[in-house]
Amino acid sequence: MAEEAAHHWIVVLDIENFSSRRDPVQRRIRAAMYHVLRDAMERVGLAAADVVSEDRGDGVLMLVKSTVSPVLIAGPFLRELDAGLGEYAEGAKEDHAVRLRLALHQGLAERDDDGWSGDAVNTACRIVDAQPLRDVLVAAPSARTVFAVSDEIHRAVIRHGHRGIDPAAYLPCDFATKHGETISIWITVPGYPAPPGLPATASGGVPPEERPEPATAEPRRDGRPHVTQHADTVQGDMVAGDKSVTVHNTGNVRL
Repeated sequence: MAEEAAHHWIVVLDIENFSSRRDPVQRRIRAAMYHVLRDAMERVGLAAADVVSEDRGDGVLMLVKSTVSPVLIAGPFLRELDAGLGEYAEGAKEDHAVRLRLALHQGLAERDDDGWSGDAVNTACRIVDAQPLRDVLVAAPSARTVFAVSDEIHRAVIRHGHRGIDPAAYLPCDFATKHGETISIWITVPGYPAPPGLPATASGGVPPEERPEPATAEPRRDGRPHVTQHADTVQGDMVAGDKSVTVHNTGNVRL
């Protein structure tokens, strides 16, 4: 019998390159994933009673009760999961490597006799399978985890810079689903100042062909170069939000 739909924090984990491994290796890396996952939950106090997990073969669907703070999931839980994967990697063979893609979304989910369903669950699964997320993990060879949140989670949680969460380490990205829907997400890679592997248009940058020519120093009549002035906005950090920055320079300055 189906239960009434209820709000949950929806977390989806997926192991990179799972299906390309031999069957015995798949069994071992699944066991390693569950060991690291349970250990991370225990370390941060994420009670098993507050989480319902559904196995996905190469990953896990987790539905976390709305009474749990999302800051716990996006902060301490993510850090402990990444640290646990690092500890596992120290003694693992190369073909037993476990690197995870994680997605965090929120919304209504409904349980029936066979599992969970709901548009929010579908969205979370599409985020974890998104090509930009896969590309970022490939571009970050020393990373163990890549983490993506929906735009809703970013606006409600990440951008506020709660303790243990660095908004400056996230970059935005849009991707299209196979149904033609566009989903906006924000991506971060623990241990990296910003996620690598995102195209300029996906990460909020300006395509090369649309970038202005760099400033050049032109001689003045008194022999001194002209000083060019450029103002721009730097996306917010956990301290004081977006900033208007004015730079005086005679060449290129990277913000």
